[in-house]
Amino acid sequence: MGMTMTQKILAAAAGLSEVKAGQLIEADLNLVLGNDITSPVAIHEMEKLNKKEVFDKDKIALVLDHFVPNKDIKSAEHCKCVREFACKNEVTNFFDVGEMGIEHALLPEKGLVVAGDVVIGADSHTCTYGALGAFSTGVGSTDMAAGMATGKAWFKVPSAIKFELTGRPKKWISGKDVILHIIGMIGVDGALYKSMEFTGDGVANLSMDDRFTIANMAIEAGGKNGIFPVDRAAEQYMKEHSARPYQIYEADPDAEYDETFVIDLSELEPTVAFPHLPENTKTVAEAGEVKIDQVVIGSCTNGRIEDMRVAAEILKGRKVKKGVRCIVIPATQKIYLQAMEEGLLKTFIEAGAVVSTPTCGPCLGGYMGILAAGERCVSTTNRNFVGRMGHVDSEVYLASPAVAAASAVTGKISEPSEIGC
Repeated sequence: MGMTMTQKILAAAAGLSEVKAGQLIEADLNLVLGNDITSPVAIHEMEKLNKKEVFDKDKIALVLDHFVPNKDIKSAEHCKCVREFACKNEVTNFFDVGEMGIEHALLPEKGLVVAGDVVIGADSHTCTYGALGAFSTGVGSTDMAAGMATGKAWFKVPSAIKFELTGRPKKWISGKDVILHIIGMIGVDGALYKSMEFTGDGVANLSMDDRFTIANMAIEAGGKNGIFPVDRAAEQYMKEHSARPYQIYEADPDAEYDETFVIDLSELEPTVAFPHLPENTKTVAEAGEVKIDQVVIGSCTNGRIEDMRVAAEILKGRKVKKGVRCIVIPATQKIYLQAMEEGLLKTFIEAGAVVSTPTCGPCLGGYMGILAAGERCVSTTNRNFVGRMGHVDSEVYLASPAVAAASAVTGKISEPSEIGC
């Protein structure tokens, strides 16, 4: 029996000619990632191991992005711990205030991940890099510590689900609508510990930013990873962002999949995940009258330049509805600067939105937009669990940047067509 893309990458990293679903392997790592929340725990675990040095200072990435600039004493202490560790180990890819961005937007932008890589990160949305044809997955801080110390990690080889994408999305339909549709279809455990492999002629009609968004939320369906084939668009992205060589792996024609789903992108409609699970999806047309208090446009899911452009196109010449708070968060310094040079930040500010420095911020209830009891937020983030963005009696509705921007204008869940876009 043939192998899937993921299985081929893992086999190569383990030095094996083939692997099968369920097999336990030890694989070499190309990159180990941590942030300001998870890295301190991993650092302390390394100390318990009496391991003082990382296995390769060029293959560790430490990104301070969740509570940076520090919001309180506890977050400042966490970041101090990471700074001191990075300095002591001369970690090449350490990103602090002024250089940092939201980790899963920053690493591809910096060219730190390419096709064929095996990447672990102590953050569940590390699966983002599958958009580049890499195997990347989230792990706990203890596994991060072991990875930093040894450059290796144990994996159970996942089985796979194939998502065959066909057709071309309509205007305003983005990768966020695609992945919300899929999660709504299979559920938050529909791909539990499985590789979500996206194929089909429809992939060519998705931008790289769309693919990053889709792979980013594979974990919200329980997936071990999400992965896309390496086509011309992916190769062009890697050539523009990285000097590293890459390895393209393709699934065998006889690769085995647990299930196959065919999705016609041209049939998708603007989609929203209602509280309190990403699987609780409805089209905007089905949503009814849902009034909101806040809109957040940003995060590792939707803080990229295309997301900024879409939101600005809808907000240009319009105003955020009185009583609604609209918070825009470019995912990296480069995206922030590009949005400024393109006039997008001016559009946001003139519309009545606020623009933040890059940060995860409100996505995990950190800061820059915490919700009070009874408040509702339309957010381009990736999770809407109880209390995710603040009070346990608040509500988060996940949506695309287009739906989020339109909703900011109307003060209720809306699609762009409702305001003449």
